[in-house]
Amino acid sequence: MARQDGEAMVGDDEVATADAGPEARTPRWVGLAAAGAGLAVLAAGLVWWSPWAGGDPAANRIDVTGEIRTHDPALVVGDEGEDWYVYSTGDVRVGLGAPQIRRSTDQGQTWEMVGTAWDAQTRPEWVYEVVPGVENFWAPELYEHDGTWYLYYSASTFGSNRSLIGLMTSPTLDVDDPDYGWTDQGEVWRSAPGETHYNAIDPGIVEDADGTPWMAFGSFWGGIQMIELEWPSGTAAAGTEPQVLATRNDSLNAIEAPHVIERDGWYYLFVSRDKCCSGTESTYSIAVGRSESVTGPYVDSLGNDMRYNGGDVVLATRGGMIGPGGQSVSKNHLGLHFYDGSLGGDFRLDIRELAWTADGWPVAWTETELDGQ
Repeated sequence: MARQDGEAMVGDDEVATADAGPEARTPRWVGLAAAGAGLAVLAAGLVWWSPWAGGDPAANRIDVTGEIRTHDPALVVGDEGEDWYVYSTGDVRVGLGAPQIRRSTDQGQTWEMVGTAWDAQTRPEWVYEVVPGVENFWAPELYEHDGTWYLYYSASTFGSNRSLIGLMTSPTLDVDDPDYGWTDQGEVWRSAPGETHYNAIDPGIVEDADGTPWMAFGSFWGGIQMIELEWPSGTAAAGTEPQVLATRNDSLNAIEAPHVIERDGWYYLFVSRDKCCSGTESTYSIAVGRSESVTGPYVDSLGNDMRYNGGDVVLATRGGMIGPGGQSVSKNHLGLHFYDGSLGGDFRLDIRELAWTADGWPVAWTETELDGQ
């Protein structure tokens, strides 16, 4: 994702560092072209028509406070009485750029920083050899299977698809549990310039009806891909090959951050589109399509295929909420980041309990936001 944060600005000839680390996700020309791509989509009539207009239920937005300055939140909603967690893109100045960890003990309202996923002694040293110049780690994903937590993370550098998705595991997320701790499980998938026409970042994990795990991933280049994984390793299944789930169907291909969930026999693919991480100039938005098969095709409410720029926008800039995206879903709660117009475009966490239309489409807008459309 092309990023620019309040504290760290990235110039044309700089490598993204510190809070601006996620800017490394896309080519340098993204900032100039994304707005045009967004207008083209609008002209096609795909973006602003919504299947939830007119008396349908609205989302419930949690009033989050505390340590909420996060990018690409991987949200885990705890069971009743349990803590909630958010893992997010790292900062090279904190914990050597490892994914950051935040915890809420009051059902997602108040958040505190409780550390990073690794330190100098436990970091995955091999990544620095595969991706020279990597400084911080982006867009983590958390998934629990059979009592083990799987932490997927992205490693790349600015403007390159020399990237990889790595994996660590822990028996618990509870940072106070004596058994807590992340163990390196190596590489899941990689991409390389001149070898692959996709970018191996932004992992999103889902299981199909048979219990087979799948990983969606991708950012710009060839769009959103999916490969099969296998349990208990959590790594790529033998012989799997990427298949395309979604593109913008243009030369820019401003699409990334896939997240797939299953609900009532449907698989829903959430993606972020257009320009991220430019403060108040961001045009990021969240779109969705669904399929009865985990591998697609995913279509929107008008039947448009997401492989060819389909997708219903479920959240976009509205008032002081600018450029929402980088999403994940846990127990029907949508976690995301956006740029706060009241704070000069600084980024922050947002959490919403989704509502659903009678015909099975997610609603992320609140009642107030819907009334303002």
